[in-house]
Amino acid sequence: MSEDMLAQKSEAAAWFRQLRDEIVAAFEALEDSPVQGPLADTDAGRFEVNETTRASDDGSDAGGGLMSVIRGGRVFEKVGVNVSTVYGALGVRAQAAMAARKGLPGMADDPRFWASGISLVAHMQNPHVPAVHMNTRMFWTPHGWWFGGGSDLNPCIEYDEDTAHFHDTQKEHLDPHGLAHYPRLKEWADSYFYIPHRGRARGVGGIFMDDYCTGDWAADFALTQDIGRAFLPAYVPLVERRKDQAWDEADKDAQLIHRGLYAEYNLVYDRGTKFGLETGHDANAVLMSLPPLAKWV
Repeated sequence: MSEDMLAQKSEAAAWFRQLRDEIVAAFEALEDSPVQGPLADTDAGRFEVNETTRASDDGSDAGGGLMSVIRGGRVFEKVGVNVSTVYGALGVRAQAAMAARKGLPGMADDPRFWASGISLVAHMQNPHVPAVHMNTRMFWTPHGWWFGGGSDLNPCIEYDEDTAHFHDTQKEHLDPHGLAHYPRLKEWADSYFYIPHRGRARGVGGIFMDDYCTGDWAADFALTQDIGRAFLPAYVPLVERRKDQAWDEADKDAQLIHRGLYAEYNLVYDRGTKFGLETGHDANAVLMSLPPLAKWV
């Protein structure tokens, strides 16, 4: 591995950790803000932070990260913000999946990998506040490197102005990299976050990319950073707008049913969930995205 790539991997891992710290601080500030309604007298939530590890077959160091979770907050019913850097050798199934998706037939000869990224999912107390998902990541093998990630909004009660703000903010951050990026990544998200067995999307979309590599590491990393930078200004104003809005049991019921879609998607289709479990990463961290409560009709 070249010295340049070693430096680039270090820079990417440091950025994902920095973004994690910014999001954790912003979410705790939301928890500290005044809240109206049934949880007004509840203590503000704080992130519980635990180290995570990746299990290797031979017991050698395989990396890990931090899992940060609020459960039962005034604003967040459950939110997890994970950051990790893991490495080692891909197992046989992961090698086959990587070779098929990326056209890398040499994976069996040299299955080393390195991956770093941030992933978050927020499930909210107030049904009018949309749930949200975001992740950005870098992946390396001796056969190539690439980036991935994005964010998507998952309201159970939809508001056109919230959807517009979320998408407009992402477009503003992507346009400096080229006007073709936003429509392409929006279409990618619409396709990726679709639930075939339900015949519908799990939310109102966002942006998404996977296996992204133009050959210009600096440019691709800059795009990935702006996907991450877009998240807080795209999402926090929606929380501030809706967190005190009155809701009833019918609204809560709609929220729990909608969460069923999220659970189904993540357990059946999500590529990140499958990769995390197949490569031995901490199962609690991988499944952090699941909602605390859900229901099916």
